[in-house]
Amino acid sequence: MQIVSPDPAFHRVCRGAPRYAALVLGCLFALTSGQRAQAQAAQSGAPAAPTPPPYSLPWQLRPAAAATVLRSDTAFAFYKDPMTDESGMSVPSFLLGSYKVTPEFAPMMRVGAIHNSPPEVMGKSVSGFVLTNPLFGGTYVFKLSPELRLAAFFGFTLPVGGGGGNMPKASSATARNSGLLARSAMDNAMFAVNDFTIIPGLDLAYVAHGFTAQLEATLLQLTRARGDVAQKDASRTNFTAGLHLGYFFIPQLSLGAELRYQRWLSTPANVKMDMTGTLRDTLSMAVGLRVHIKAGSTWFRPGVAYAQGLDAPMTKSKYHIVQLDVPVQF
Repeated sequence: MQIVSPDPAFHRVCRGAPRYAALVLGCLFALTSGQRAQAQAAQSGAPAAPTPPPYSLPWQLRPAAAATVLRSDTAFAFYKDPMTDESGMSVPSFLLGSYKVTPEFAPMMRVGAIHNSPPEVMGKSVSGFVLTNPLFGGTYVFKLSPELRLAAFFGFTLPVGGGGGNMPKASSATARNSGLLARSAMDNAMFAVNDFTIIPGLDLAYVAHGFTAQLEATLLQLTRARGDVAQKDASRTNFTAGLHLGYFFIPQLSLGAELRYQRWLSTPANVKMDMTGTLRDTLSMAVGLRVHIKAGSTWFRPGVAYAQGLDAPMTKSKYHIVQLDVPVQF
């Protein structure tokens, strides 16, 4: 076997050396030669790799990206009792962490808690605080073209949240239920504390020229793990979808808007008994501003959005929601 190198110094070093020693020296020589070439290219002003186009981070849809992120996401939902017109407030808050293992893949974990202050009933309050189910999953991103990406997600929740079982505390169950519409019914699995849920989903995003357009579809298969007396449904099937549009006015400021849709594909007991016909699906929207600040290699992307329902039951309860979203990307 003969090793050929364009550098004459290599032949002087390897002349008379054993075959395997020459191979090792050849690899080392090629490596150092490549490093010298990169240094020379940098000194000669060679163009750097192009900066990826800015991506508008969705408000409640999943990011179509693999990244190392710590994200705090809190919704302040103001609503009224349809019967008494008395005001209440629900505050679900989530903390998400993900780690980019490869440029394409990032596993994640998400936990949440809900504080609910409902309208008083006969002068009594049933305010409560509970934890949600934890969510575990991962995203794998396929770059279909420089502008187009497909993100595949698979996750599951564990049925350990508060307000579940056959004899839940009234304030805990009320708090847990209040979180559903406060999150536009898009995070059903985390509030379904009696169910183990598997969650496959897809996101298709176009990112170019400061503009982002993203479509999302998610299937949720819920299977009862506890509370068989309180919850009649052994299994349920839910579907969520959304559209996110975002635009960067300047690199530090973007506007994002979302349309969200949730529908029960199966017919749970509460939907079957609903005489109003409003519990089958939910349509909502959100719009807000996000700033983008870079400090070293860390990105801070805090944003504020306003959301409301476009049909019952959210409109019936006059939901007005302010979302405070603080992602930190490392």
